[in-house]
Amino acid sequence: MDEVKAAFDAGASEYDTHRKWIIPEFETFYGAAVWAAAWQGEAPSILDVGAGTGLLSALLLQRYPAASVTLIDNSERMLEVARQRFAGREGVHYLVGDYRQERLSHRYDLIASALSIHHLKREEKYALYQRIFEALKPGGVFVNAEQVKGESAWQQERNFAYWDAFVNEGPLPPETKVEILERRDRLDKMEKLSVQMQWLTEIGFVDVDVVYKNRPFAVFSGRRA
Repeated sequence: MDEVKAAFDAGASEYDTHRKWIIPEFETFYGAAVWAAAWQGEAPSILDVGAGTGLLSALLLQRYPAASVTLIDNSERMLEVARQRFAGREGVHYLVGDYRQERLSHRYDLIASALSIHHLKREEKYALYQRIFEALKPGGVFVNAEQVKGESAWQQERNFAYWDAFVNEGPLPPETKVEILERRDRLDKMEKLSVQMQWLTEIGFVDVDVVYKNRPFAVFSGRRA
């Protein structure tokens, strides 16, 4: 994760402006994550895992203005951007640390993550999902807006061809496009969506479902009964 941290530290200032040119259907993707974060009350306690600049947290706070949100990330520079985003806003807390190891000692109504968990190794993903389940209050919901591996090598190749074309046809500088795709191929450790859905069910999540999918981008969720 040190190499991942270094990459995001370096790109913290441009992260938000680059997102819509890296993620196809950017607004629909994040909108599905917010929709999946269903809570019946007005002031849920939320944990944003791998929160980065606070992009997902900002969208969740638009839906739940009275919520309390904790953002955890191991990149201080990314969280500094989040601090600027939420400057003066009450109920927003920050935790600098590696969420593979940080103890999730509080209990939350909603736990969400966007484009972060795919950096973990296979066994680390499973262990994190277990800890997330334990950190949810009864009825609490987990939402993961994520990059996923194709269900076959053929599908994975097509997914990446689609993604490459989207990035390369966008307005980012050529050197930035090369850096983004190279970093993806070098640092990302995507897992099949079907595998992760099975993991959530094994761990004890109920109502496990996929609420959005566009080639390698998926939003899936589960609930603690």
